[in-house]
Amino acid sequence: MSRLSTYTLTFNCARLPVKPLVLASHLFDALRDPQHPPSILVLCLQEIAPINSSFLGGSYLQCYLEEFKKAVDIAGTSLNGASYVNIVNRNVGMTVMMVFVLREQTKRVKSLQTAEVGVGWLEMGNKGAVGVRMEIKTQEDEAPVSLTFVSVHLAPMEWNVKRRNEDWRNIVRRLVFEPVSYSSLSRSRKHRLYDTASSDPGTKPLLSPDDHDDAPSKDQLQGIYTPTSYLVLAGDLNYRTGSAAPNQIEQHRFPQPCEDESYPRHYWHLLSSDQLEAERKTGRTMHGLKEAPVEFPPTYKYSDSARSKLQSGELKAEDMDDEESGSWEWAEHRWPSWCDRVLYLDIPSWMDSTKQVKINGYKALPLMASSDHRPVACSLDLPHEAIASPTLEQQKAGGVRCNPPFKIDPYWKGRRRRARAGEIVAGITISLVTTWRFLVVLLLTAIIVIVGQWFSDPV
Repeated sequence: MSRLSTYTLTFNCARLPVKPLVLASHLFDALRDPQHPPSILVLCLQEIAPINSSFLGGSYLQCYLEEFKKAVDIAGTSLNGASYVNIVNRNVGMTVMMVFVLREQTKRVKSLQTAEVGVGWLEMGNKGAVGVRMEIKTQEDEAPVSLTFVSVHLAPMEWNVKRRNEDWRNIVRRLVFEPVSYSSLSRSRKHRLYDTASSDPGTKPLLSPDDHDDAPSKDQLQGIYTPTSYLVLAGDLNYRTGSAAPNQIEQHRFPQPCEDESYPRHYWHLLSSDQLEAERKTGRTMHGLKEAPVEFPPTYKYSDSARSKLQSGELKAEDMDDEESGSWEWAEHRWPSWCDRVLYLDIPSWMDSTKQVKINGYKALPLMASSDHRPVACSLDLPHEAIASPTLEQQKAGGVRCNPPFKIDPYWKGRRRRARAGEIVAGITISLVTTWRFLVVLLLTAIIVIVGQWFSDPV
């Protein structure tokens, strides 16, 4: 394994189930060489399901996750029959991460850590971030490589830049990783990991019963940034291209398909107003992270009309980007924006400069009828070597890896525990309110109260 190939997809699902066949047909569009399937596939999903199902989690989310598993299985057949194992799923409210590893390489995964934080209402998970940190052996006689993946969903609306930056600050402070214990795995995942490793009798399976569930000490707590881990972050970051809703005149500037960058409606002109790039360069968000060149149209917000045409078959998603016959139908009340992004942290200064992160592809997938966002995928090759711990001298110039922009909140765990309790209460309440049985009971109660009041009135 000369390089470690990763493929990260971010998609705002608009709280609707995905259609596996539709997603599968484009899932690996950003892959440069289909003959070489990526070792690790990461799905970063936002608004995975209705808020009540998302807040309750567990079995309430399973049917939505299963559709993505089906899509991965179908898409793998186009990559030399590649087969992926879903080693871990994690969600905070409506934000989800699903991690898949090539079946023949699952035995190389040596440890898993996960993290979650809500930054929505009362710190609940209508917005937030989830993370997975894993160690994978690339060579038997060398230290395992540490990889960190983070799925993010920040605050919406054009004018809400400061809130998005504040969300990012809270994610850095409270997204703290803890080991995944064997006891926390579902029965099916335990069997799947054992079955995968059983082909090599000499290999210990990932997360066996022999593993200890010891929590890290206060001094061992690690957030997003850590000196020795590669980092890939993806999600609906929600940074826009305008600070207020567009007016009718500004709508005529909305981009349309064209390869000529001098054309006034080429998306390149709008990209210069991207809030994420401006905030990142001034050090107010996504500290230290890099991004491949954005060479695709805005990923949000496509109109209901466009989605209806896709649903009916009147329009093919693949034809929308065509320079001659294509058209992008935008929602008139939102600036077309690159909300959906994938970023990464480059190698540290103390590592051999010839060991670079290699970008193989970064593109928007075609629009799907189920969402007003386009999925975005990024194919990255990472050095197969573990990042060595820095010396004290190297730490001083180690950037965000060694000196994160914000310190970990010492009360992160208690805050998350309280927010999780709130999610469960909210999930149950919303579920009750939105069921027909509850509405019938409510109606009957109202009738009884009204009738009782009527007959109790003095004549």
